[in-house]
Amino acid sequence: MICASFSNMAVRSQQLAAALLSLLGGVLCFPLGQETKQTPTCGYESCHATKPNMLNVHLVPHTHDDVGWLKTVDQYYYGDRNDIQHAGVQYILDSVVDQLLKNPDRRFIYVETAFFYRWWKQQSSSMQQTVKQLVNQGRLEFVNGGWCMSDEATTHYSAVIDQMTMGLRFLNETFGPCGRPRVAWHIDPFGHAREHASMFAQMGYDGFFFGRLDYQDRARRMTDREQELLWRASDSLTPPMADLFTGILPNGYNPPEGFCWDQSCDDPPIRDDPDLEDYNVHDVVKRFLIIANSQATVYKTNHIIMTMGSDFQYENANLWYKNLDKLIHYVNGQQANGSKVNVLYSTPSCYLQELHRANLTWALKTDDFFPYADDAHDFWTGYFTSRPALKRYERISNSNLQTCNQLEILAGPVSRKGPFGDGDSQTMKKAMAVAQHHDAVSGTEKQHVANDYARRLANGWQRCQVLVSNSLSALSGSSAKRIYCDNLNISVCPLTESSKKFSVNVYNPLARPVTWPVRLPVNGTSYVVSDAEGKSVDCQVVPVSTSTRDVRRNRGFAVNELLFQVQAPPLGFTTYSVSLLQDGPPPASTQHRTPTAIQNKFLRVTFDPDTGLLSSLSNLETKQTIKLTQNFYWYNASDGNNEQSNQPSGAYIFRPNSSTPFIISKTAKTESIQTPVVQEVRQWFAPWVSQVVRLYGDSRALELEWTVGPLPIDDVLGKEVITRLDTSIKTSEYFYTDSNGREMLQRKKDFRPTWNLFQSEPIAGNYYPINSRAFIKDDVDQLTVVTDRSQGGGSLQNGSLEIMLHRRLLYDDVRGVGEPLNESSSVFPEGLVVRGRLQLSLDRPPSAADAHRPLAQQEVLQPLLTFTDGDLHPNTRLQFSGLQAALPPAVHLLTLTQWDKDSVLLRLEHQFQSQESKVNSQPVTVNLQKMFSTLEVLGVSELNLSANQWKDDMTRFHWTPETDEKPLLKTFPDASVWEVTLRPMEIRTFLLRVSFR
Repeated sequence: MICASFSNMAVRSQQLAAALLSLLGGVLCFPLGQETKQTPTCGYESCHATKPNMLNVHLVPHTHDDVGWLKTVDQYYYGDRNDIQHAGVQYILDSVVDQLLKNPDRRFIYVETAFFYRWWKQQSSSMQQTVKQLVNQGRLEFVNGGWCMSDEATTHYSAVIDQMTMGLRFLNETFGPCGRPRVAWHIDPFGHAREHASMFAQMGYDGFFFGRLDYQDRARRMTDREQELLWRASDSLTPPMADLFTGILPNGYNPPEGFCWDQSCDDPPIRDDPDLEDYNVHDVVKRFLIIANSQATVYKTNHIIMTMGSDFQYENANLWYKNLDKLIHYVNGQQANGSKVNVLYSTPSCYLQELHRANLTWALKTDDFFPYADDAHDFWTGYFTSRPALKRYERISNSNLQTCNQLEILAGPVSRKGPFGDGDSQTMKKAMAVAQHHDAVSGTEKQHVANDYARRLANGWQRCQVLVSNSLSALSGSSAKRIYCDNLNISVCPLTESSKKFSVNVYNPLARPVTWPVRLPVNGTSYVVSDAEGKSVDCQVVPVSTSTRDVRRNRGFAVNELLFQVQAPPLGFTTYSVSLLQDGPPPASTQHRTPTAIQNKFLRVTFDPDTGLLSSLSNLETKQTIKLTQNFYWYNASDGNNEQSNQPSGAYIFRPNSSTPFIISKTAKTESIQTPVVQEVRQWFAPWVSQVVRLYGDSRALELEWTVGPLPIDDVLGKEVITRLDTSIKTSEYFYTDSNGREMLQRKKDFRPTWNLFQSEPIAGNYYPINSRAFIKDDVDQLTVVTDRSQGGGSLQNGSLEIMLHRRLLYDDVRGVGEPLNESSSVFPEGLVVRGRLQLSLDRPPSAADAHRPLAQQEVLQPLLTFTDGDLHPNTRLQFSGLQAALPPAVHLLTLTQWDKDSVLLRLEHQFQSQESKVNSQPVTVNLQKMFSTLEVLGVSELNLSANQWKDDMTRFHWTPETDEKPLLKTFPDASVWEVTLRPMEIRTFLLRVSFR
């Protein structure tokens, strides 16, 4: 139990304060961590002594346990399917604990809480006590500590924060302060995002270590001894709030060559009996000293780190520790002969402490570590798009999970036990946490593992549906059965296809009102739609497109779609009633010609009548127009038979065999629909590529809904399909992408900010991750593209922006996954079909963020539709908001989730960067006590970003950049304990003690 004094808390009244003071002795307690009965000597206090006048070599025994990759997470844990890969995590932990007990000098670090949590639950109470003792003595140390080691290129920040919180909470509640990692550890992800570094800093980590960076970047840093640096990871947060010391490991995350003593390795053991054959101590010591001294020349201090372990190692930990004990003994024995090398068991935090004690200045970095290449023709930029269907499903699942979390709070305990059964959000939380792994949403796993990730998300959503149904029943007063239609993107919903009267409940997970287009598959030709107040709503019936009928594959039979706009209150729901009209007008007809233009009161879009392609985009409010053409292309994927390199494209690597993409068609066959509700131009480029250009009546964004697949592979080369937007904007080779859905980073073609780039792959070497948006701009115009999933893209010509949509490859790229990225399914045995959408907005650069920030959040957290057949009970509540008032436009409600019986976790975020908006890049104040309609907020205390430390207790190492500046963190006190102020890009995390109204 961790307790906070009332000076840091707020309570509703003096009477309540007095009562709580009486009960708790002056403190308000929240169950953040485990109490320890004895004074622990973990963390920095447990480090072995080093020698100041020697080269200290920190040996870090570790294992890297992928939460799914070649095998599923279950198969990895149990050691199943060793015909694929020999790996069993449960045996690793069994063996390591046994070996740590045999020598108190030994150390081990563990990373993936998803695995440790499983193992811990299966241990006896006596074994748990033994492990707690090892943790309290610093002999077993947790680093990173998230549920998984998340990918950095394809994850959204909200899901990363959630999975880190889940893992760190388990460690905190199980081991107390000694379970809190001091170091972030991302040894395997394939490039590193600036927003990840910012989040790690705000989570309280003292430092960050990783293994992979571009080969040219490493070479330059080795020469300049800048493999350890200070990463300033935000342009908006005041330093050192987002400053993070960052170290690049010397061998990726493997041991030095010749020093791997796992059962999976072939290196000879240390044979130290001189009476036996092949005595090799002198040789081992000599080779080790050469390696250590060589490594020291490219680092800055008299301390170096060596990672002694690798993928799924230490299943027989005795092999490792027996040889490491000998290595330390014999190398240190040379000190009597004048050697200046001192070897010790260590951890990343102990190594970091020595770097901090050196009191040096460090090179400053302000960009990121994308893209990553491990050789001249080997750019790891393909996985930005790999498995696009899984990437979209993960993004939808995140939206569904946030809705599930919110409704669990707003409806109270009945959400978990109600008329529809026992619901829970934990299954979904764990599935989403696993999906953030760097071989999950990244798309770099084997096919059967990708299927397993999707299955977990589907199972989690089924459990959440029960909770959502219970919650909506309680809040609306209706126990009518609720139907979920998860295939609306292909116009499939059995209820709406067959029912003559039904209602649509629209839940909005955002803390501001939203207007949202609803498209429902129907078989009638005319309907009446009314809102929660009984007012008629404009609606339109249009025929289902040919491409939609093609991709349904007999999963639905609707011939039409019913379209109307809904308006949903903040953090709440509204209800629309739909009735079939027997003698109404016919559906809108399609015109088999290309219209000159489509427009509403905000936008005008023109088309070339000869090609059927877009030709311009205008913002009618700001009176700006750009030339805009858009088409689809593909790159032929290299098969590896190339004069320059034998590297093929694969799940990780993008390697086109030409710098010029092939155009799929110079013209598009079109048909159009023009109604007051929506205007559509439906384009067909090939049997496997189509698109709908869509403009709703009151939308400030143009929607491009693309459908791609099955990709033909009859030419025995894989295809990598892109869409490219070519404009009249004068970009000067610059473009901008988001970092994990938050801050925008400037990119420039054939350029890296921290070294002189030799560009050997002009296409793949200019691709960057796009998590939620990218834009191009000049002084007058900014075109922003908001995506519905993580994708790769670049600007390879002035005024253009290309985004990769789909990949189908016939060769493995020799990075370990061992199979080509050639997706199919039972529905699409001839190859996967993927559908998605891009949203385009055109604005003046100074005000563009006012449009794209809320648009991107609305794409990430979409309204959830549920359906009820027939008439609703007359006493049904048709509208509800969980907020007393909408939050200001700059404020995003990032997290609202149950923490324990009487408390909830709340995160509020300022979603604008500094200086990107004249209106919204200002501090904003929110009153926590006046926020919710169904909750009484009785007490509040602020936490760090990952909710495993009180904010006031969070202290971090201070690091000095090589620049002369000495940044001091400015403090901005809140107006009161209830009124909290958010500054640009700031996320604040609160634990609220609540009661339900």
